[in-house]
Amino acid sequence: MRVALVINTESGSVSGGATPEIIRERIAAVGIEALGEADRGATLPARIAAAVAEPGIDAMVVAGGDGTVACAAAALVGRGTPLGILPLGTMNLLARDLGLPLDLDGAIANLAQGVPRRIDVGDVNGRIFVINSVLGMAARVARHREAHRARRAVRTMLRWALGMLRHLGRYPRLTVTGLIDGTARRLRGRLMAVVVGDYVERPGHVLLRAPVDAGQLTLYVLANLSVWRSLRLALGFALGDWRRLPDVERLPVGDLSIASRRRALLVMNDGEVLLIPTPLHYRIRRHALTVIVPRAETGQRFAVGTPDA
Repeated sequence: MRVALVINTESGSVSGGATPEIIRERIAAVGIEALGEADRGATLPARIAAAVAEPGIDAMVVAGGDGTVACAAAALVGRGTPLGILPLGTMNLLARDLGLPLDLDGAIANLAQGVPRRIDVGDVNGRIFVINSVLGMAARVARHREAHRARRAVRTMLRWALGMLRHLGRYPRLTVTGLIDGTARRLRGRLMAVVVGDYVERPGHVLLRAPVDAGQLTLYVLANLSVWRSLRLALGFALGDWRRLPDVERLPVGDLSIASRRRALLVMNDGEVLLIPTPLHYRIRRHALTVIVPRAETGQRFAVGTPDA
């Protein structure tokens, strides 16, 4: 098996001990040839684009967190090349959704033994997201977080936390017009999230999605996000009982358009904050991304052309 490998050294587990040299050694130990990168100093999107363009590869493999995975997924959508994931971030949301091993050795073994599976992705005005696209307060708070990311002093982090609490109380509700499967309605809330598939309620599993290949988007609208309501929502996540809370509206959608008086809206796609011109047109791209996942007991070892799991 011959793969193109991109390692994001800014991810927590990479910088914390799993060095690129160790990762490459362990990949070679299971019989996989990982190609070297021509320019490790380039930006992550440029490195991923170069890796995807490598001729004759059986898979594109990324080591990093959710942002790294999302960047690779956007480059691979519509292509036949499978994506292999070494989940070395903090949340590893897509890896959890797909049941991938979260330890390095298990994830590397999955590259050699897994099978390709086609999953859905979301599209908003031509921009790809694999997990969710969030509007409203969360996108503003994330931009505030990015402004402080490079500075790790305790005072700086405290200012960020206080800023987040201020947003909970003061951030104005977002008011938009949604065209949901042809029906127009007014939407108003502190946070709106368009999810690929849907979240499931399971004790101890926060924001776990299933299914991820059924051709469905789900819109969540949170009317209020005060400190108290946020704590209640967090408790609901922990107990696996949150979708029926009075401040949460859940709407399965096929096609979705969001219009606003604003010329552009802040949108957070898989953690990346973007300013996207309105109206926002959301659609599902079914089975547009192929990912290497653990095989079932009756499955076959990974090979080019293996049927979907």
